[in-house]
Amino acid sequence: MTAGLWGSTYLVLYKDISVVTAAKWVSFFYIGVTVGRFIAGLISVRVSNINMIRGGQFLIIVGATLMVIPLTDQFQLMGFIILGLGCAPIYPSMLHETPHRFGKEISQGIMGIQMATAYIGSTFVPPLVGYATNRVGFGIFPIVILGFVVLMMLSTENINRILRRRKDTALAGS
Repeated sequence: MTAGLWGSTYLVLYKDISVVTAAKWVSFFYIGVTVGRFIAGLISVRVSNINMIRGGQFLIIVGATLMVIPLTDQFQLMGFIILGLGCAPIYPSMLHETPHRFGKEISQGIMGIQMATAYIGSTFVPPLVGYATNRVGFGIFPIVILGFVVLMMLSTENINRILRRRKDTALAGS
């Protein structure tokens, strides 16, 4: 949500790209999400949810990095497209992985919490990022995106590590 809502402002205020071009380019972020969801759906039968999440996080890092590096404007556009492609598989894969992580018995409740948290985040994070970029400067926008994806990676890998330990402990006990 944050990338889609603040992306054009970043392009106009920080990269000095015209309003019309910025709006078009941010629409490519959403096209990236749409195409990415389609591709994720096709490959989900062969790629695990965990690897789909990791792949999405990697693509977000690539997209945001392209936005940070002072290259030509076309790299900004590629950054937004890759950012969208990276965002695409994460939320569906996290929801799909929930029964495996928490058990089928409580997965419905956990999914409700996940969805509520996503909606709360999409409500409060964009204004907070807007406030921060207004105070510090829009140059921090892609760095904020990188910060969020690093935080997400640390969180998901920590959960993966905990679940691996539990599985190893259960196998050792049997």
